[in-house]
Amino acid sequence: MEEVIEQLREANEPVPVPLELPDEDLLVEIEEQLFINIPFVFKEYLLTVSDVVYGSLEPVTVTDPQSHTYLPDVAATAWDLGVPRELIPICQDGEDYYCVEEDGTVVLWSGDEELVTEESWESVWHWVRDVWLES
Repeated sequence: MEEVIEQLREANEPVPVPLELPDEDLLVEIEEQLFINIPFVFKEYLLTVSDVVYGSLEPVTVTDPQSHTYLPDVAATAWDLGVPRELIPICQDGEDYYCVEEDGTVVLWSGDEELVTEESWESVWHWVRDVWLES
């Protein structure tokens, strides 16, 4: 995890208005909006590196309700499109959504097929290393 955080920090691209990291209280508010608990490993990610901007993928954020990556809005859209309600989207990629399961596993939901594919990653950190940092 520490190595992945370091890689993300090094890859972070400068932007005109940098994102802020959330605190624990904000994550509680987000959980209340979603009516679902955020898995521990995803909370770790949000608290430590959700301010990073890198590559072609734009993972969800929680500090700016006006952002197109704002988790409650991304989740509402994903769930409306058919993503199972127990999955929390972490990143939209075209019509597909990378989502985190209750146990912290990341899965890929296909918008074309409207189902969870066979592709999965052990945790958000594995997804960051294998997918986001490669984008």
